[in-house]
Amino acid sequence: MTIDATVFTFASSTDLVLEIPIILQNQADLENQAFSNPNSRYQAYINQLCLGAILLWLQEDWTPQTKVWPATTALPSFWELVNGIALTLEATRLVLIPSEAIDLSEFRVPQEWVDIPSWVGDHYLAVQVEPDEGYVRIWGYCNHEKLKTQGIYDASDRTYSLDATDIINDISVLALARQLCPEEPTRSPIEEIPNLSPQQAQNLIARLGNPEILTPRQEIPFQLWAGLIQHGGWRQNLYQRRLGLPEQWSVIQWLQSGVSQVAEAVGWRSFDLQLSAAEARGAEDTQPSTILSRRLAIAGQIYEMIITPQKNQDTTIWRFELRNAAVGAAIPGGFKLRLLTEDLQPFPNNEDVATTAVEQLYVEVALEAGEGIVWEIQPFPDNYDWEILKF
Repeated sequence: MTIDATVFTFASSTDLVLEIPIILQNQADLENQAFSNPNSRYQAYINQLCLGAILLWLQEDWTPQTKVWPATTALPSFWELVNGIALTLEATRLVLIPSEAIDLSEFRVPQEWVDIPSWVGDHYLAVQVEPDEGYVRIWGYCNHEKLKTQGIYDASDRTYSLDATDIINDISVLALARQLCPEEPTRSPIEEIPNLSPQQAQNLIARLGNPEILTPRQEIPFQLWAGLIQHGGWRQNLYQRRLGLPEQWSVIQWLQSGVSQVAEAVGWRSFDLQLSAAEARGAEDTQPSTILSRRLAIAGQIYEMIITPQKNQDTTIWRFELRNAAVGAAIPGGFKLRLLTEDLQPFPNNEDVATTAVEQLYVEVALEAGEGIVWEIQPFPDNYDWEILKF
């Protein structure tokens, strides 16, 4: 719900003040528990209130297709480490930077949202959050180009800042600009972040996974930090290590004792398939065969990705298979199923491409114990984030 800003003596007539519904406040109270320290927990709480109010407003007043990037389930791994929220509105990305600060003389944005290519937004919204009063206030915005080229970089806290006089105070201007000038450039060119090796990443996760390190983002050079957290699988691993959780992405453990709670939250399930009499004829036994499955929404349809272990003499071959979840429906031409190494490198025979409509796509791979694999599907599924599956 929008509140008339003129009833607040502190607010400019151009400020947008949004009510935080009570149900969202209660939900945020419940959802901000899984963090390693009180600072991250409270940061998550403020971000959750900001998201709850602004996402509802954008979906009602701008476009119902407004979505959290990369996925709602990924948000805790961001908020444990850095302040901010990204939303996608069709081809536009908004980055919300919430703060409880009373002094609104400048707008400060963490470097991660400005200098990591996959995180960069088109526009950045300055949001004041008032939990006790039950509202959020959008008091200005700027685009990436202005923040990058005119913002002052502060190495002490790794932020870019702009004076309040250098940002646009009326958010309605942004809505108008999106309608009248949708092709206007908003982003400044930035350097690519060097890739880390799996060993580098594991060393950094072991070091920064200590929850006594309250601000891990400032413990190592930015290029190393950015290389670590831009990878969704490594970012999730770091978050889980800081919570003291055991390995959550071991496919071997999933098959033996069930899918982990973290993996279930993003949609993974395990199923036991009893071999039919015909299939079992000649087999050594008729024990159930366990497969792993995850449903995915892609371009408005539901698909199913299945992982099946297949014994081949002394080696296990892992089959990754994509099918349309609707009986008899096909996978359209142009779809691609791809497997990558943990550090996102291709390897021979790592992908299957549908040149025309097909019943299935699949890739089979033999993996060494402890090896990690990342799966990709193009077009990307809704709420897609890189996962490292351990074998």
